[in-house]
Order: sequence, then C-alpha cells, then structure tokens
Amino acid sequence: MSDADRGMVNRFLEELDPVVFVFGALLSVGVIAAFFVDRDAVSTGIEVVHDEMLSYLSWALLVIVFLIVVFLLFLIVGPWGKIKFGDGDPEYSFLSFFAMLYSAGFAAGVVFWGPTEALFYYDDPNPLFGATGGSSEAISLAVQQTLFHWALPQLAVFTIMGIAIGYFAYNYDNVPLRVSSALTPILGADNLDGPAAKVIDILAVFATIGGVATSLGFIGSQFVSGLDYQWGINLGDVGVLLVVTMMTILFTISMVLGIDKGIRRLSNFNMIMFVGLMITTFIVGPTMFLLLLGSQAVGGMISDFTAMSLYTGAGEGGTGWVEAWTVFYWAWALSWSPFAGLFIARISKGRTVREVAFTGIVATSAATIPWFTFVGGTAVWAQHNGVADFSEVLAGEAGAEASGFILFDALQLSVNLGIAELTLPVGSILILVFMVLVTTFFVTSADSSTLAVSMMTTGGKASPSSINRIFWGIVLGLTAAILIILGGEGGADALQQAVVITGAPFAFVCFLAMLSLIKNFSATEGRVLLQEETVLIGPSEEQSDSDPPASVDPGDDD
Repeated sequence: MSDADRGMVNRFLEELDPVVFVFGALLSVGVIAAFFVDRDAVSTGIEVVHDEMLSYLSWALLVIVFLIVVFLLFLIVGPWGKIKFGDGDPEYSFLSFFAMLYSAGFAAGVVFWGPTEALFYYDDPNPLFGATGGSSEAISLAVQQTLFHWALPQLAVFTIMGIAIGYFAYNYDNVPLRVSSALTPILGADNLDGPAAKVIDILAVFATIGGVATSLGFIGSQFVSGLDYQWGINLGDVGVLLVVTMMTILFTISMVLGIDKGIRRLSNFNMIMFVGLMITTFIVGPTMFLLLLGSQAVGGMISDFTAMSLYTGAGEGGTGWVEAWTVFYWAWALSWSPFAGLFIARISKGRTVREVAFTGIVATSAATIPWFTFVGGTAVWAQHNGVADFSEVLAGEAGAEASGFILFDALQLSVNLGIAELTLPVGSILILVFMVLVTTFFVTSADSSTLAVSMMTTGGKASPSSINRIFWGIVLGLTAAILIILGGEGGADALQQAVVITGAPFAFVCFLAMLSLIKNFSATEGRVLLQEETVLIGPSEEQSDSDPPASVDPGDDD
C-alpha cells in the first residue's frame, strides 16, 4: 500500500463516528445480505411492517406535514425570517443554490411521476371530490391532486430540516453539521454526542438509505423500461444490477469531484434539460388547453389545500386511497428529509431563514407546478382524447415507469409551410432526452445523498473522505437494484412499502425540529403570538390571588 493510499485509509478511520457508521452500515448491509439469502422473506417482511405502520401512523403524517407547511409560510412573511445562517456571505449564487436544492432534493421523483401520476387520479380520483373516474371533471382534479402532492408539503419537510440543522450548526459554537443538531434546544448542546443524538443519527442514515434507494429504484426502473419499450432490450435481474452499477459509477465520479465541480455543474445542466423538455412538451402538446387546465388546477389546490392536507377518508371508504398516495408521498419525503435537510444546510451558509424557506417551498414549487401541468396534463389529455393509450399502465399490466415513453412517443409537431402542413415525429428525440434526464437526475440525487450519509457517519464533517463516500455509494446502488428487482415487472410495490417503513418514524423528528426552532427563536428573537411575560395558568408573579384586578382603583369606594 502506497503512502497516499495509507493516508486515505487513515483519514477514513479517523473521521468516522464509529457508533453511527457501524449501526447504520449493519442495518443497510443486513437488508442487502438478507435479500441474497431469502428474497421472499425480505419481500414479506417489508410488506408486513409497511401495513402495520400505515395502520397507526397515517393520520400523524398528515397532521405533522400540514403544521410544518404553515410554519414555513410564517417564516417567509414573519419577523423570524431575517435570521441569518452564520456571518459570512453565501457560497453559491442564488441560481446555483436553487438548482442544487432542486436537483438533490426530489427531482428524481418529479421526473418519474411527471408523465404518469395524473393518469392514476384521472382514472381513480380522490374520494374527497366525489368525481367519476375517466370523466371530464376528473381531468382538472387529477392535475390539482398531483400539484398538491408535489408542491408545498413534500418540499416543506426537506426545508424544515435544512433550516433547523443549518441554523444551529452555523450560529452556535461546537454544534456539528449533522441531523441530530436540528434538535439542539431539546437535546441540549452538551448532549449532541449522547445516546439520544446517536439514535437520531442512526435513524437518519437508515431513513436516507431507504428513501434515496427508493428514488434511485424508480429512476433505474424507468431507464430499464425505456430500453425495453424503445428498443426491445429486456435486461432481466442481472441487467438491472448492471444498469444501476453503471449509474453508481457515474455518480461516484461526480461525488469525488466534489460539490463545486460535480454536483453544482451537473445540477445546472439538469435544470436546462428539465426546462427544455417541459417547454417542448408544452409547445407540442395542447398548449391553450394546458394554460386553462393549469390555472384551474392551481386555483383548486389553493382553495382545497387544508381539506386535502387533512383528509383521511374516514367513514367514506377513502382510507386506502389516502394511504396509497398522500401518506406514501409524505413518508417518501420524510425519508429524504435527513439527507435533503443536511444537504440544504451544507449549501445554505450565509443565507437568511426567509431565503432558505422561500427557495425550499416557493421557488421549487414554481418549477414543479409547470412540469406536472404540462407533462402530466398532456398525458391526461392524450388518454381522454385517444391520442395515446395508457390502458396497460392503468390496469397494472405495464409499470408506471412506461408512461413517459408512451406519452413522448405519441407527440408530434405540425409545421405549416403555407402550401402544406408538415408533421414531424419528435417522439424519438424526446424519449432520448427523457432518458438522459433520468440518468443525470439519478446521478445528482445519488451524489448529494451519498455526501449527506457520509457526513452523518463522520460526526458532521463537511468534506468526508472518498472511501467513505464510495462505500455508501455502493450501498445505495445495491439497495436500489434490490428494490427494483423486488418490485418485479409492472409494479413498484416494494419501493413504496420500503419508503413508508423508513420515512414514517422520521415525521416525529421533523416535528421536534420545528418545535426546536420555535423554542429557540422565541427565546432569542422575541415571541410573536404571546408577550414575553404571559402566564397561561394561575396568577402572575407580580399579582397574588388577593390583589384586586388591575382595572379597579382600590381607593374608589363609590
């Protein structure tokens, strides 16, 4: 072993938080090993734990996520928004900051579900609205439901963790950049190396592995499905492992290059392709219809936001629908929240709470809403008007990952040349662009998540060693491949079940992070709702029970 290699190994060993690394690695590698020993047992175990968690925690996820959204909106407009992360200037420009936050946060899921999610709601609308599946009324409601799932709430749980971790890490001495730091006021600054903090960081590693692997599984299955749909290349289980391995190599290269040379540049490239594909779909698709549809869907989402947030389907037979969609999405977002929050905190130094909250839930929503309106709305329009046939996807005979390829394959561009109208089959080009976008978003998501897991297992170091990053990159890639294989043909059940298991418990960590911010901001920046000396129960210290009311003059006997 050369001196350089020995130096890398020594750095890796010296930087580790042994408790978090060992327990996080054992949990993650244990699941991978169990898969190779008994695939059926792993699949059955995931299903049982998933069902039990949904039975007891679905309502809690809905309530907690709603409260976090309300709190972040308050931070944007309220006096606490002026608080700054540290004393210096931001490290990145706003556009690069936004692109990294968006690409690393949840863009992989946006790409996967963009062409397909509204189709499911069109076919089977939310019972809250009482619409008939496949009807004209269901078109707008389908896009409205999609926008609700992918705008404020999912983004909110990433953002609350990012603000909590960043604020305490950059504004207080000896507070490391790690997930448990979000609960500094509750745990106590002197207890961030204690057992409770270690449990939270281990849970964060496990949640991140499950949540990110689920996203990578979706993207990987979409890539594999595209090869089969477009060129008839059926790879099988071994092929899935090879594809995910190649993508793992790509994001490992990007990861080793670092944030500035790797993640930032690739994120900027992603956003250019993302916007280009979205605008092309808008132009080639039913342009005026999409404008009308988007306006109506956004209006409906705003007016029905509270009802949609807290709807459980109790007594109406809608519980299963809510658990299959809304609760699943909130759990998915929660499983991403430790990684995304840590990454947001890492790139947010020098910014204000208001700026991070605004970027996290408003600016990103502004990018997400047009994507789901144009791409998802075009898919619903194509199905409703017979332009494309998604019946196999809706019936479960083909996987949801096939929708994008069916949609783009059906699109054509008509050009009026004066004497004749020329029809250009742009579908093949759009499919190629879509597959490149799938790959690059896979890379940025895996890249930033691996960095975050490495930071978690080193006690909060901003630049973990390459060996640490490569180890977690391999674990993420293998877990993603396993979940794709467990999902089987035409479904992603294992992916959805795994993300609920890893994400649901983290809802309570996010809730405590919000309470930590409220507690600290109230103490250091002044209360907003109640005055400083408010006493909720009993007399104040300056007035006993025998004292007369303040409004009465004790010397006035008349």
